[in-house]
Amino acid sequence: MNSAALRALARAATATTVLLTVAACTDTSPASPRATSSASSARQQAPTAEAHTTPSDRNTAMDIRVTLDGRPVDATLNDSPAARDFAGLLPLTLDLEDFHQTERVADLPRRLTTSGAPEPAAPKAGDLAYYAPWGNLALFYRDGPSASADLLILGHIDADTDRLAGADRITIEAAH
Repeated sequence: MNSAALRALARAATATTVLLTVAACTDTSPASPRATSSASSARQQAPTAEAHTTPSDRNTAMDIRVTLDGRPVDATLNDSPAARDFAGLLPLTLDLEDFHQTERVADLPRRLTTSGAPEPAAPKAGDLAYYAPWGNLALFYRDGPSASADLLILGHIDADTDRLAGADRITIEAAH
C-alpha cells in the first residue's frame, strides 16, 4: 500500500472509532427522539458535544430508600462521583451520633472518591454529605455554617428537622 492509501485507511479507522463512541454514548431507546432505524442512518449523524458529560449531568438524582429509626423517609442521591461511589456501598445501616448540634454523623466502611467533586456548597438541613478528612457520613439537621471543599453533598433526605436531629440509626438502600 502506498502512503496515501495508508493515510486514508487511518482516517477511516479514526472516523469509525469516533462514530462508535458517539453511538455508544447516545440514547437510542425507542422513546428517544434520537433513535435511529438503521446503522446507515447512524453513520450519517455527525458527532456532537451533547455526547460529552456536562456539569449539569451531575445533578441527576438517584432515588434511594432511607429509614431513620425504622421509619421510611424520601431521599435521593445526586449523580456526583462521590455519590455513585457511596451507592456502591449500599445497603448500609449506621449508628448516628450528634456533632456540633448541627449534624448526625457515622463512620463509613471505607473512604469515598473525591475526584470530580462539584464546587463546594454550604450544607442545608436534610443534606446527606461526606466529610473527606474523616471519611464519615453526615446528615445535617440544621444548615451548615459555610461551604467547604472537604464536605461533598451526596444527596438529600426529606424529613423534618426534629426527626433528623433525633435519628440514632439510618438504613440506606438502593431503590429498585
